[in-house]
Order: sequence, then C-alpha cells, then structure tokens
Amino acid sequence: MKTLFLEARVEIKIILPDSLLAKLPQRIALFTTVQFFDNIEAIKNQLESENKTVILLTGPHSKYAGQALGCTIEDFDAEKYNNESFDAFLYIGDGMFHPDALLIKNQKDVYCYNPYTKQTTVLDKLWMDKSIKQQKGALLRFYTSQNIGIVISIKPGQYHLRKARELEKKFPNKKFYTILFSTIDFNQLENFNFIDCWVNTACPRIAYDDFKKFPKAVIDVDEILNPDRAR
Repeated sequence: MKTLFLEARVEIKIILPDSLLAKLPQRIALFTTVQFFDNIEAIKNQLESENKTVILLTGPHSKYAGQALGCTIEDFDAEKYNNESFDAFLYIGDGMFHPDALLIKNQKDVYCYNPYTKQTTVLDKLWMDKSIKQQKGALLRFYTSQNIGIVISIKPGQYHLRKARELEKKFPNKKFYTILFSTIDFNQLENFNFIDCWVNTACPRIAYDDFKKFPKAVIDVDEILNPDRAR
C-alpha cells in the first residue's frame, strides 16, 4: 500500500521575543515541524543577527534540515552526524512531543517557543529526570517478568519486527507474545491480562507519553537492546 504525505503549512509570521533571545546560549540547534517550516530561514536569520550560531540538523527520515520528526529523533552526536557541537536546542512549535524526545535522546536543554501562545518553556535536566526514573522502573519490571508482550506497529517508519526478534534471542528464558497494530488500541491490551510487562517497538515516545494507558509497565525496546544509546 502506497502512502502519500501532504505537507500542511501554517500561514503565520514568527518573530522570536527579546526575552527568549536573551536566554539562549551561543550555539543553537534549531528544529521545527513541517507546519512552521516556511519560517525557519527567517528565524535562523534573526538568531544570527543576535550573534548566535545556528545549526540545522537532518535526522533519520527528515526531508529538510531542521525538521523534527518525533518518532525518529535520536542522539545527534557531533561525530556521528559530522556536525558542529551545540549548547542547546531551540524548538519552534506547539506541544511537548518533539522537544521531549530531543531532551531525552540528547540530554541537552530544549528551549520551546509556541507560535500560537507566544510562550516559552525550557525543558531541562529536572524535566528529563522524571521520564528517566519512570523508564528505569519499567526496565526493572522487564528484567523480573516472565511473560512479555511486544507491541508492534505496521505503520511505515514504525515497523520494527527485527528488533522484536532480536529481543527474543537476547532473553531466551522469557516468554514473548507479539501484538500487531496499525493504530495502537490501548483498550485491547486489557485482553492480555497474563502479560507481566510490555515492550514498545513502535514510536519511542509511546513508552514515555502514553505509559499510563498501558495496563502494566511499558519499556521502549531500545532501552533494553541499547541501554547506552537509548538516551
């Protein structure tokens, strides 16, 4: 089945407030979603006029440099991406989905500017520690559990059956049950009450943002397979 992606752009002119510019460190990695992408060059120019160094990174599956795709945001290691080092992120957009992913994967402060409300939020180490503590608890539950449910999404970009099979090989003494979804229906998970712990292989944000929707603890698969690279 072919998938057609249609870009929807917001007709809005974004000008960063002086209060935000004063808070930003010297070297900034700038990100926004495709909705606000028509403004990225103007924002970059505004930052550079304030003597900021602006870096536009291209992540996995991103069409444009500086485009944030929450499901594929990863550690933008300078050596791996052959880019300059930077002090913090600046995210332009609404919601916490993308900036939360940037923070957890990179452990660098994320300055968020909402073009609709014109409010600024800073995600820092204290914000990150709460998410990491929750995932550490889920990881402990995984290690001590016998019956493991693996959630797999068949959506393009979220289908990671290989990781599920790798997990099964790594823990041969556990019993694994693979559950496939197109769109994950959390209510259906209640039917599998014998599952002791869930492993998410779909969008990595699910284990962080939707953990309360799972009947048991949920851990992202990368936290298990690659604990040193997971965040």
